[in-house]
Amino acid sequence: MPELPEVETIKRIIEPQIQGLSITEVTVRRSDLIAYPEKEHFCRLLTGQTVHRLERRGKFLLIHLESQDRVILHLRMTGCLLFTPAAFPEEKHTHIVFHMSDGNELRFSDTRRFGRFWLLCSGENDVCSGISKLGMEPFDTALTAEYLSSHMGSRKKTIKQCLLDQSMIAGIGNIYSDEILFTAGLYPARPANSLNQNDWQRLAKIIPERLSYFIQKNEISPEEYLETRGKDYRNTPFLQVYGHRGEGCPNCGTIFCHIVVGGRSSVYCPVCQDHLTH
Repeated sequence: MPELPEVETIKRIIEPQIQGLSITEVTVRRSDLIAYPEKEHFCRLLTGQTVHRLERRGKFLLIHLESQDRVILHLRMTGCLLFTPAAFPEEKHTHIVFHMSDGNELRFSDTRRFGRFWLLCSGENDVCSGISKLGMEPFDTALTAEYLSSHMGSRKKTIKQCLLDQSMIAGIGNIYSDEILFTAGLYPARPANSLNQNDWQRLAKIIPERLSYFIQKNEISPEEYLETRGKDYRNTPFLQVYGHRGEGCPNCGTIFCHIVVGGRSSVYCPVCQDHLTH
């Protein structure tokens, strides 16, 4: 699933390409991907609207229109956005196409079809997408040790489960929770209520630092993004722990271990990550 760094990359690539363009037509081939409103109303309301800007909120993308209506998109597991010439070969599983006023197309493809779109009119409360339930953005200056300890410090759940809880911090998934905990030296299955003030201070510093690092490593030109069909995330070689099960820790050489935490696969170093509560 695309997590915050990947969604931020998509936002930075797509926004300057569609900003100021109008939507001349919308083609929807899978109506189940339109969560709200129903397909015909979705297409009718969007036709003729002009894109003002894009925004990322957690793992969501928001297309703000000049009318102050907004389209909300969650890519889920396999969703992908591409801005292409009309004659550019379509990706398999392309389900929604926004035909733009410059003759190009904004295409949404999704192999597993879990992605969802919502269209909310100006002033309409969002009671359907789930954005209103999201917690703090990782780059918010209010994301402090005090915030983390007050929201997680009394919980018996593991620290990894707390990092994955979107109502506490928005945008962190399985990949970057492993990376954050490795850098912080914390065992993924350690109960959150066992962390001390130093632990929370490390996390408050490391969370935005790691995510910023991977956003930077993901930088790619619009041409390269289109050439790779939006699937070449360049930060992958820089992942230190995720995907390295059975390999040696870059810090100490100890073989990484694997556990399942809250139903999610987790890789960690048994030496570098505090596992006193193991």
